[in-house]
Amino acid sequence: MARKFLYLIAIIIVLIVVVFAVMRLFPDALSRAAFVPSAEFVEQEEASPSVYENPDMWFSQPGKTEGNAALWVPEGFTVTDAPKAAVFFVHPTSYLKKALWNGPLDDKESQDRAKIFIRSQASVFNGVADIWAPRYRQATLGAFLTDKPEAKLALNAAYRDVLAAFDEFVKEVPAETPIILAGHSQGSVHLTYLLQARIANQPIAKRIVAVYIGGWPVSKDNDIAAMGLPFCETADQTGCVFSWQSYAEPAEPTQLLSVYDATVGFDGKGRRDTQMVCTNPITGTERGEAMAEDNLGTLVPNDDLTDGEIVPQAVPARCDDRGLLLIGDPPELGKYVLPGNNYHVYDYPLFWANLRADVERRVAAFIAPK
Repeated sequence: MARKFLYLIAIIIVLIVVVFAVMRLFPDALSRAAFVPSAEFVEQEEASPSVYENPDMWFSQPGKTEGNAALWVPEGFTVTDAPKAAVFFVHPTSYLKKALWNGPLDDKESQDRAKIFIRSQASVFNGVADIWAPRYRQATLGAFLTDKPEAKLALNAAYRDVLAAFDEFVKEVPAETPIILAGHSQGSVHLTYLLQARIANQPIAKRIVAVYIGGWPVSKDNDIAAMGLPFCETADQTGCVFSWQSYAEPAEPTQLLSVYDATVGFDGKGRRDTQMVCTNPITGTERGEAMAEDNLGTLVPNDDLTDGEIVPQAVPARCDDRGLLLIGDPPELGKYVLPGNNYHVYDYPLFWANLRADVERRVAAFIAPK
């Protein structure tokens, strides 16, 4: 199973790299033509929480063992048989086609890709928690490459699915169970809005162990207050937002920063020149700095991408002045890195073992007698 898993990871990473390579090498107009749908937006039938009563609407949930990607672990690690928390995990974009603005749930290619991401990312949490990972009609990759109004409509439609899934998650998880929210890329986008709609200033906020927003910028000045939780400053803090974006050095984040600086934060003010939240996955602290020796383990594939292992001390990590997580010289993880030394695809695998230790530490702090 591990060989098949890492082989599939190789395929999806290649596809993503091809997409971003075209974006870099060709004019914007060509990139949009290649990836942005030209079809009209098709309004999605709104999903109610009852839709998510169906186990088939979840990639992962308690009791689901067959084909559950979130239960994968590398050699030397085990899945807990006594979960102390419940994780709501929203996977990143896996629908790359331009035929539709929202990926249909019967599109096997994108659903298989989503499982790949869940295995390498959500598996971080299976040492201490049950994992709930919903299927949702995600916005296509092209929605992030255009300012067409259809793009916003597609993201809104995807978010409504995530919101419905979360409402069912809350209904089914026992009221005394601590909750962790986690996602990556598009999944993280939806979590930033979910926090405002379902967590901020509501009693459920007291049940939040932490929120892991990987691969998406969060402004310390403009966004955090509206999300209702502070950012994680210390390694054992609970009820906080943990966010990071990985770049090797020399980093070239022009594409990211130009878009970020042009947007408006949740407080209605421009994000230009504001600092992004940067939680160091090695130290678990905001704006922390760590040597490679402190990295407990990176999930690294072998040369032919048919297997992989946890490799300790592979990369260091430090936060720069804007809030990017810098990992030093480009590590040898293969050829599948995005332009600008952007290790977006590897945000979770780079720090797999440290993130696993981080969530276990925060859960322990949360349930400790007060």
